[in-house]
Amino acid sequence: MATVGIFLSSEELSGPELVDLAVRAEQAGFRKAWISDHFHPWNDEQGNSPFVWSVLGAIAQATSSLEVTTAVTCPTVRIHPAIIAHAAATAATLMPGRFGLGVGSGEALNEHILGDRWPDADTRLAMLEEAIAIIRELWRGEWTDHDGDHFYVEHAKLYTLADEPPPILVSGFGPKSIALAARVGDGYCSTMPDAEMVRGYREQGGKGVVQGGMKVCVGPSREEAVRTAHRLWPNEGLPGELPQVLPTPQHFEQASTLVTEEMVAESIPCGPDPDQHLAAIQEFADAGFDEIYVQQIGPDQEAWLQFAREHVLPRFPG
Repeated sequence: MATVGIFLSSEELSGPELVDLAVRAEQAGFRKAWISDHFHPWNDEQGNSPFVWSVLGAIAQATSSLEVTTAVTCPTVRIHPAIIAHAAATAATLMPGRFGLGVGSGEALNEHILGDRWPDADTRLAMLEEAIAIIRELWRGEWTDHDGDHFYVEHAKLYTLADEPPPILVSGFGPKSIALAARVGDGYCSTMPDAEMVRGYREQGGKGVVQGGMKVCVGPSREEAVRTAHRLWPNEGLPGELPQVLPTPQHFEQASTLVTEEMVAESIPCGPDPDQHLAAIQEFADAGFDEIYVQQIGPDQEAWLQFAREHVLPRFPG
């Protein structure tokens, strides 16, 4: 049976707010969480973007059992894979057995900030595969040298390591990234309830957990919830590769003027109706996802926690 976890939004919440929500989620009965890793939010209205590795350290100390996976970290352009290996290894020692490193090929929104050229999709996937190999090599705790197509590491060794390395889950939306997840990942993650993607991962040898992420807006009325979702997350309605290539929140705001409230209402469950939210979660379960992580849009996180306690967790134990 699929389980439901909470998706902690680094784009909407500050560091202290993320830690507080993680604590309250654990108290509400959630056992698992995703947390996003961004340098920028998608738009100014979302309003936040704390450094995820600092937040993870605080969550590790404030919770006792919550399992947390980054969804997702890009270990290629903005941050060198050796530094991600270091950060993730330390996070794993702070929450033994309850930290997972979710990785992906990234978005220009976050990765352009140092002035590096934003590579094409095939190059980004090649960089991601090489980065994962470097991370795993460093997690062996031995002296590491690497001279590859995209990255260089000179005589580096991690001295602080968990007893067991954390799993690496690979995000993927197209055939090539799904094949990469099956080939080198300990699991696969996506934000689309697509059974063909899950089947592709499994048929190519992927044996790890399959995680999915989705958004909802629980509120006193459907109309009010739709307005909140449209105000904060119109970018959810942008098609194709736009989310990977637009470089700034301002560009997302400009593109999102094409997204209407009706379009958001079609893609995001909004309002107080439990059946609507449960049906959207069930889509992921029916598609073969083992774990589904749900993000509440907007400031009323307590409404989602209570809603989850009453309607979601009894059916999808968290």
